[in-house]
Amino acid sequence: MKMYLVVIVLMACLPVLTQAQKETVKVWPGGAPGAINNSAYQEKADSQDGVVQYVWQVTDPELTVYIPENVGANGTSVVICPGGGYWFNSVQNEGYMVADWLNSLGITAFVLKYRLPADAIMQEKSAGPLQDVQEAIRIVRRNADKWNINPGRVGVIGFSAGGHLAATASTLYDENVYEPEDTVSARPDFSILVYPVITMDTAFTHMGSRRNLLGKSPSKKQTEHYSAEQQVNENTPPAFLVHAQDDGAVPVMNSIRYYEAMLKYKVPGELHIYEKGGHGFGLGRTGGTESTWPEACEKWLRMSGFIE
Repeated sequence: MKMYLVVIVLMACLPVLTQAQKETVKVWPGGAPGAINNSAYQEKADSQDGVVQYVWQVTDPELTVYIPENVGANGTSVVICPGGGYWFNSVQNEGYMVADWLNSLGITAFVLKYRLPADAIMQEKSAGPLQDVQEAIRIVRRNADKWNINPGRVGVIGFSAGGHLAATASTLYDENVYEPEDTVSARPDFSILVYPVITMDTAFTHMGSRRNLLGKSPSKKQTEHYSAEQQVNENTPPAFLVHAQDDGAVPVMNSIRYYEAMLKYKVPGELHIYEKGGHGFGLGRTGGTESTWPEACEKWLRMSGFIE
């Protein structure tokens, strides 16, 4: 009887043990560039049933490493940028769950808990998230041998405002927002943009993301610079875009504008617009057609040679 109880206790602890085994890497072990020390600004988290759902006021960005266990790793890796309007990181729905899905495809995943723009802790708040994602991509490439990945197949995926960060990483990868320690490239080899904020144009942007990133009254130069569709060129990596026509938070025109820019510069990719789904559906939540996007994305990754 005692042995039976021990087995039950161990089985109950398995999810916790599995999660505890994930490796966490600090993005800036020596401190983030342009950081302002502010002891009153502390990271906060919201949990449900013991699982962290959202984090905000991030001061020490991290990468949580998910290595495929049940299927063989194929060398492809993806940095995940959760959404949250540049106000919080939706780390569960648009982070850890996405990492599990990527692992099922043999892809090594890295959930990026990035800093949110804040004058209280950053000298240049608009550059903070871009600094984090650039360094995250460089960290992945620097550790290619350690994590058994191909440095030529490093992608980025982002949701909502995280989609804007992923799109910015794909278009401003040469932006000198900090001094890297080496010449390792920050350019992703492909991007997956899910109901992304793309433009800072007030006609179609998500105003909360725009305000949090650029402030209340950004200049025309700032809005153009951080409108990803205006930064696309012939060197922009291939992209797979997902959006719902009835998205009431981030208008579908965001994805359409990015895709139009891709067409202009002959950047390979696909745009999938679903009739219904709203906003924030992650991997799919209704059983409707928007829930089929991960399958379509997998086929695109295979067709494009990012999964052998």
